[in-house]
Amino acid sequence: MNTKKGLIFAALCGLATITTAQKYSNEFLSIGVGARAHGMANAQVANVGDVTAGYWNAAGLTQLKPNQAQVAAMHAEWFGGIGQYDYVSFALPIPKKNQYAGISFIRFGVDGIPNTLSLYEADGTVNYNNVTEFSAADYAFMGHFAQRFEKIGLSVGASPKIIHRKIGSFASAWGFGIDAGAQYSYKNFKFGAQFRDITSTFNAWRFNFTEEEKQTLALTNNEIPIKSVEITRPQLVIGVGYGKDFKVGKVKENNKQAQMGFMVEMDWQITTDGKRNVLLSADPVSADLMLGTELHYNQVVFLRAGVNNFQQFINNGQKTWAVQPNFGLGFRIYNFHIDYAITNLGGNSGILYSHLVSARFNVDYDYMKKAFAPKATE
Repeated sequence: MNTKKGLIFAALCGLATITTAQKYSNEFLSIGVGARAHGMANAQVANVGDVTAGYWNAAGLTQLKPNQAQVAAMHAEWFGGIGQYDYVSFALPIPKKNQYAGISFIRFGVDGIPNTLSLYEADGTVNYNNVTEFSAADYAFMGHFAQRFEKIGLSVGASPKIIHRKIGSFASAWGFGIDAGAQYSYKNFKFGAQFRDITSTFNAWRFNFTEEEKQTLALTNNEIPIKSVEITRPQLVIGVGYGKDFKVGKVKENNKQAQMGFMVEMDWQITTDGKRNVLLSADPVSADLMLGTELHYNQVVFLRAGVNNFQQFINNGQKTWAVQPNFGLGFRIYNFHIDYAITNLGGNSGILYSHLVSARFNVDYDYMKKAFAPKATE
């Protein structure tokens, strides 16, 4: 039997207390999507301008080219392969309206968890044949819409989302929320803000234990969960970025010259669900800092780094601060982008780092028209 998954199941049996908590609700939506973002310590709200903007700040979808749609996907394994994280997204421009739309799907699940509620027979003997497996998974279905106002350089966007959480046949929940964001550019500066769960997100839980399972929970001193509502409090992420490109090397015969550039961003994530162990900790509002940077050569090769998860620890009576470093690489081959990052979902908890890979693909309308256009006959 997998010991780690067994411990997870034991924790799930305490749902009666978890589902009434107000802190860290729907935390799977705080992990983040795209290896580019993870390499930059999730500092994205101001500079993001690809299909992943639907998650980070829907206003960033307006940076997509008007003749291109974009598809993205990511698969990650956390906690030594126990947690499976999957993400897919699609976005496209709405012709001649300066508007953009998209959809995203996220799943974070732990599969193959042993169900030991029927481990013991009525006479007290252990029967491992009674052990079955189940999955605990969280799902998010998100829609995205963005509008750009060219005259003032402002973009706004919104991402309504449906949340579904399911723990085997024992429990399930449905919820609904809305994220809204804005981006503004001024010369080489970019400013961004995202209001997550702007109206608060409510997950309504239902539980379905058999009488035998309820009896086992009672005998093992576990509370039997009842219907409850889990609330995700609003968050605000604000950020400012600065980027610049400059030419390098010799001018080629076609008058083109290689370019290098950089982007740096600083974000503050402001939470309202109580005191957290972050850089600025207070009750009920806390604020955490994310710093990220990206260097590129000809928009073909990218190098990324960042720090986040500022936490304070007490060792032998001494207070010390720890931060989480993140690193990433990216490559573009024509319309195909592949990104890699090494990061740590557990922050500074000592959990091993994970390797993330994600991909993006641009669908060029003009290229597709030419490719499928009927060929002229002589």
